[in-house]
Amino acid sequence: MVKIFNRLLDFLYPPICPVCGDLVESHGGLCASCWSRFNWISNPKCFKCGYPFPAHLDLGLQPMCPHCASGECDLDFIRSACVYDDVSKNIMLPFKHASQLKYKNLMSRAMINALRDLDLSVDIVMPVPLAWKRLFKRGYNQACVLARPIAKHFNAALDVNSVSRKYRPDMGHKTSKQRRENVRGVFKVINKDKIAGKKILLVDDVMTSGATFYELNRILRNAGASAVYAVSFCRVVHAI
Repeated sequence: MVKIFNRLLDFLYPPICPVCGDLVESHGGLCASCWSRFNWISNPKCFKCGYPFPAHLDLGLQPMCPHCASGECDLDFIRSACVYDDVSKNIMLPFKHASQLKYKNLMSRAMINALRDLDLSVDIVMPVPLAWKRLFKRGYNQACVLARPIAKHFNAALDVNSVSRKYRPDMGHKTSKQRRENVRGVFKVINKDKIAGKKILLVDDVMTSGATFYELNRILRNAGASAVYAVSFCRVVHAI
């Protein structure tokens, strides 16, 4: 019955590429042309944080970027689907700021795909919280929209209530150090019983310096989380 209903929906509303509008095989999927324009992150990449390395380098099975090799990344793993550039930002920014939720399926699917090289067991999927002031202004938490299908994929609980966030101005073009200082102390665990002993996957739309993930990891570890992972749709990449 479900298959018949889905076929009827596909007949009435044919699946189209959310970027260009061409017909595709399934709702939320990209056509081949649009898919090829994205700078998808694949191997070789940092085994821990997923930072992409030049394609011609052979760095072994579990290479690490200088940042992770020096012990600066406290999360267990971080992954991102693609590089933040002129193509990905034309998806991410309208999705984040202009209610263009038609991109949610392709973004969440790409994020799930980015985690495929990790054999993750996840108890909780946690979208990065928004402060109430920003949530009221925007009307939705874009990270939460992405987190729902990811939680379903991992058969994990979606947790939007265990951590609160204070309002602070946007970080804009701040340096990595300034971003860490700006986000320090903005999050608070308000339900430690839900966190203790749990393996948690953090979800956000874009990773710039990692400061938000690092600060969330710090307070979740202090609350007793046994493991903290993170995934974003895109990430800013600079030359190492």
